[in-house]
Amino acid sequence: MKYLILISVLLVSACSSTHKTPSTFDISDIMNIIALSEENAPNGIIGTFTLPIKASAIQRRNLYLNTEVDYRDRRNITVAISPKLIPAFTKKYGSSPERYFINKTVSVTGEAKRMKIYFFFNDKKNSKILFSNTYSSNVVRSNQSIKLI
Repeated sequence: MKYLILISVLLVSACSSTHKTPSTFDISDIMNIIALSEENAPNGIIGTFTLPIKASAIQRRNLYLNTEVDYRDRRNITVAISPKLIPAFTKKYGSSPERYFINKTVSVTGEAKRMKIYFFFNDKKNSKILFSNTYSSNVVRSNQSIKLI
């Protein structure tokens, strides 16, 4: 009798459905992107993200597009663009990407991930001063990974 109960329990539990979190996301709400990236830390979330760009900067040859004017703002998401793509973007849009994307909305395919941000002084990392931010951490390496909406 106890084996019949055990087999019944195993059969019922094997047939129950399990909730699986999707591995890719299509998200346009910045706070949802940040919350999901925090939930999945240290891993990120892969998907297509719709982001309004408010500011940009070039640091150590990389281009960074930010969803907030202050990149240190907790609500900010940063998109990193490889320096190799800057000439292609300039040719395509007729303007440098650090100016062109300001006040525009982009769709970015990649990984959003919480990352530690270190401050540099005279090209030396200051390991004592850092904060975390959400990045679309896969550096955009193709014009296909970022689109204007």
